[in-house]
Amino acid sequence: MGKKRSGRGLTGSQQAAKFLGVSVLSGVVLAGMAIPAAGALGLAAKGTVEGFDEIPANLKTPPLSQRTTILDAEGGLIATVYSRDRQVVPLTAISPYMQKAIVAIEDSRFYEHGAVDLKGILRAVNRNAQEGGAAQGASTLTQQYVKNVFVEEAGDDETKVREAQEKSLGRKIRELKYAIQVEEELGKKKILENYLNITYFGQQAYGIESAAQRYFSKPAKDLALEESALLAGVVQSPSRYDPVNDAQEAMKRRNIVLQRMADTRDISQAEAEAAKAKPVTLKVTRPKNGCITAVKGAGFFCDYVRNSFLTDPVFGKTREERAKVWNKGGLTVRTTLDPQSQDAANESIKDHVYQEDSIATAVTMVQPGTGRVLAMGQSKPYGFGKNETQINYSVDKRMGGSNFGFQVGSTFKPFIAAAALERGMPPTKVYQAPNKMDYPSPIPRCDGSQYVNTRSEAAENETEDEIGPYALRTAMEKSINTYFVEMISEIGLCPVTEMAQKLGVVPASGAKLADGPAIALGSEEMSPLTMANAYATFANRGVYCTPVAIESITDPHGKALAVPKTKCERAMSQTTADTVNTLLLGVVDSGTGERAGLSNRDSAGKTGTTDNRYNAWFVGYTPNISSAVWVGSGGAKKITMENITIGGRGYDKVFGGGLPGPIWKDAVSGALSGREVLTFNTVHIAEPNVPAGGSRGTKPPTTSPNRPGKPGGGDNKPGGRPGGQNAGQTAGQTAGQTGGATGGATGGATGGATGGGQPGNPIPGFPGGVIGGRDDQ
Repeated sequence: MGKKRSGRGLTGSQQAAKFLGVSVLSGVVLAGMAIPAAGALGLAAKGTVEGFDEIPANLKTPPLSQRTTILDAEGGLIATVYSRDRQVVPLTAISPYMQKAIVAIEDSRFYEHGAVDLKGILRAVNRNAQEGGAAQGASTLTQQYVKNVFVEEAGDDETKVREAQEKSLGRKIRELKYAIQVEEELGKKKILENYLNITYFGQQAYGIESAAQRYFSKPAKDLALEESALLAGVVQSPSRYDPVNDAQEAMKRRNIVLQRMADTRDISQAEAEAAKAKPVTLKVTRPKNGCITAVKGAGFFCDYVRNSFLTDPVFGKTREERAKVWNKGGLTVRTTLDPQSQDAANESIKDHVYQEDSIATAVTMVQPGTGRVLAMGQSKPYGFGKNETQINYSVDKRMGGSNFGFQVGSTFKPFIAAAALERGMPPTKVYQAPNKMDYPSPIPRCDGSQYVNTRSEAAENETEDEIGPYALRTAMEKSINTYFVEMISEIGLCPVTEMAQKLGVVPASGAKLADGPAIALGSEEMSPLTMANAYATFANRGVYCTPVAIESITDPHGKALAVPKTKCERAMSQTTADTVNTLLLGVVDSGTGERAGLSNRDSAGKTGTTDNRYNAWFVGYTPNISSAVWVGSGGAKKITMENITIGGRGYDKVFGGGLPGPIWKDAVSGALSGREVLTFNTVHIAEPNVPAGGSRGTKPPTTSPNRPGKPGGGDNKPGGRPGGQNAGQTAGQTAGQTGGATGGATGGATGGATGGGQPGNPIPGFPGGVIGGRDDQ
């Protein structure tokens, strides 16, 4: 029976001897333990034969986390992201010097012993007993590999990481049992390969390939003797022997490794001395991780790809499952980003809005019919510094965007028109559209309730001379607020909110779309991606497609993973979409968006400006691209865009057609340069005779010009909108109509092709807050 120390139990060496005896009885030999002399770690249940047998027999080795590569649609690199920077390589791709150096310094008898090294244990126990502490360890490379597996499995869970590294007898025994299994199943060469790929070498480098690139900017297969010795020395204490921060300490450790290699006859003494004489020479490649490193200004698109992965059930049932796959990495993600479109967006942004400006802009492009996100850029770059941000202005809050998005102003009006057209309203519809009017009340909602204007809130047009009556085409071109308020009064709120839902138009905050008449003026806050994708439905002749950013993904073994596909559903009839296209062609031909119109291809769109000029928009499209441009203050402080300098230019007032429009034009022109020219399917919209109301009405009927090859008469105006005079049309107005600023007269039915009728009573009630009016100044 062992001699006991008074009041202290067995000595450290006696504890070790007792444990060794238990291990031998169980048919195994424990190696690699540094037992503290005071017995602070104890010999609890795991120190018995029964405890050893209770440990599961199979070590579940998790796949090693690696870097993920994100590519554009043409295969060009966008960014490299990782939770752990690692590139797994085979043993044949690792310098023989490196293989010999790590074995010499960490486990020189690696090829001679099994899972444990009895000589090493006895030497360590004896040394530790003499020095009264854990001065020397004896873990084999196999046991170290097993420990690293546990650390890898713990991931970013700090508690699990501590448990995997704790100096407890239970952990040592667990490592021993798994080490025996690993030796039997893998063999020495595979264990060495796995060890070199899993080990941490400091400076955020996991595995020898990343370490070689980090410290020497070369692959692991090209490491020289002195370089291999330096990296092998780092493993014991990556912080202490970090050659970047302490070259002298790293050199001392390197020379110890070189001498050990000479002692084990892996190299000659002369080779060791020659290598020792060389200084520590590094060629450091700094860590480059995450979307902040993205090229082509695609940091926000990169972040959108990551969030798309983390939020889509196709990659896992829960966010936790999806995050685990993403953090393990090793993926090659090919995206929908079009390099030409991205470059064009970036160039346009730089030409019009400076990074240091007090306001910001965001440009987003999607492809009609596929939902592919082609470009995503903004004037405030992705980053942490001055005039940088990590908020993606182009997307919803859940995808990394702002908390609320941005009020869209008059860019919402086409959705109202689409809802009315779907219900059979003719595109020649005329409303009184006075300069100012109360919100209509009551208006039915989808749930059977009614909106009632209890606060006598009113809406008005942008300028005092905008007085109806107006027909739909002119109301859209001039962005007449009161016209669309009257339209909602007639059709109700439910058709509008239902149309918005079909187009994916939801607030950026994730809240439910409001069902009050203020939506007529774009009071809701949306993201540019939402707006660009909704307008793409018009270009796609009424079929809405969900946005997608990921084209394909392959895992570390080259196996293709399932990726989310766009889902396309008809949101409106082709006729309705073609009619909206025709209306919005007029906006860029001669309306508020004239400065955005493209000269060499069909383009359509709508301007938008919000109250106090906090936000200005242009959302436009061609048959093969749809893009939204937002300009405003991206931070918490709202900035009125009046008497302001943006991009080196002075603006008295910023309108949707004045700044976002030209940004859109330059970006889309560049994106489509050299690409197929497509045309819209348009419809004939008759020009009703509308008598002037008040001091200003719509322009008198004329023969409408055409684009080449499209039906209708023409007045030889190049690039005009399609259409023609409706022969024989009459447009009667009741005697009570005044069309003046009061808007109080009752309206009669319009005649001929106008169809439908004016509201018969004065229209009360409507809150302000969103301009949504004339944007061409």
